Amino acid sequence: MGAAPDLEPFVADWALPTRAERYGARLSKPYDDLVRFYHAIAPRAEEAIAYLNGRDINALPDDATRLLHLLYSMILVSYAVNVFKQNCIPDSGAAFFEMVAEPAV
Repeated sequence: MGAAPDLEPFVADWALPTRAERYGARLSKPYDDLVRFYHAIAPRAEEAIAYLNGRDINALPDDATRLLHLLYSMILVSYAVNVFKQNCIPDSGAAFFEMVAEPAV
């Protein structure tokens, strides 16, 4: 699988290192972009997983790290595409909120 050049158009938008960034992308992009991304990567997922399974996750080269991040994004958008048919979780209101917790003194 290697660098998977056919997935390169999705790297800038979807090869994001954190779950928060991936979820933010899911919420901020047009739904059609999610569908396009999902349909491009989903058929390649098993091949990508097999490729990554043969490597040490703590020593992945850059192209493999991008591929892993693309798979994480695929997982995150799969429910939006296959179940909800929209970016947000229906009837969930504010699904996330920022919180700062401090120890009691």
